[in-house]
Amino acid sequence: MRYFNLLRNISNWPLYLAVKFGLARRDPLFFTARGGIRIEVPRRLLQTFKEIFMDECYLKDMRFPLPANPAIIDIGANAGYFSLFAFCRFPGARVFSFEPIPANFRLLERNRNLNPGRQWSCVQKAVAGKAGELVLAFDAGDDFTTSATLIDGGSGQKDRISVSAVTLPEIFAGNGLERCDLLKMDCEGAEYDILYGCPPEVLGRIERIALEVHGGAGADRNIDALEAFLRKKGFVTRRRPVGMLVAWRGEKQNG
Repeated sequence: MRYFNLLRNISNWPLYLAVKFGLARRDPLFFTARGGIRIEVPRRLLQTFKEIFMDECYLKDMRFPLPANPAIIDIGANAGYFSLFAFCRFPGARVFSFEPIPANFRLLERNRNLNPGRQWSCVQKAVAGKAGELVLAFDAGDDFTTSATLIDGGSGQKDRISVSAVTLPEIFAGNGLERCDLLKMDCEGAEYDILYGCPPEVLGRIERIALEVHGGAGADRNIDALEAFLRKKGFVTRRRPVGMLVAWRGEKQNG
């Protein structure tokens, strides 16, 4: 299935095979997705690219398809690969991507600039349960970090950065969003405060959620508690391997 998705999603797919078998040594790589979407992929982030475009990790097992022109919020956008995947599938999408780490955001902006004319808002901020300044722990020696965490998250990483944070209600209000068709989250433990602290009237306007769940301290900081919370709020949920959780509205919850 992974290679079927490679052929389905990527126009210049032979480049990936050339890299895999050591026939191409360029860095960064430039892929072209179906629909003319261009993607800059440093070798350091090739695994992340594969998870999104070849494993399709965020959209598997979601029962109800997205509308033709969805509104999508991408929290923890990193280099923007999920946002680009969304445009590949939904050219008329409106995407709001949030990424606080400067090196990641610079690559996110480059990917946006490779694809002009899209309804794509990129914001160099974190998303959290409360607005304001927060401190993230990360590895400054890593050119493109995929594991920045809140400073009290016990990550063991030595470098610190202060970033601005916004909340989901602020994202809705600031962008005039009536609804969010898909909320994608990969925010290294911040998902609990973001979702638990979201007012019901805002959470009720989110139709689908796809997130990577990270364990934390406390009885409510695990996938069991988060799944129970989402079910209580009217979502149907389904787990996927290695901490992935998808949730959607539109049918009665079984069991």
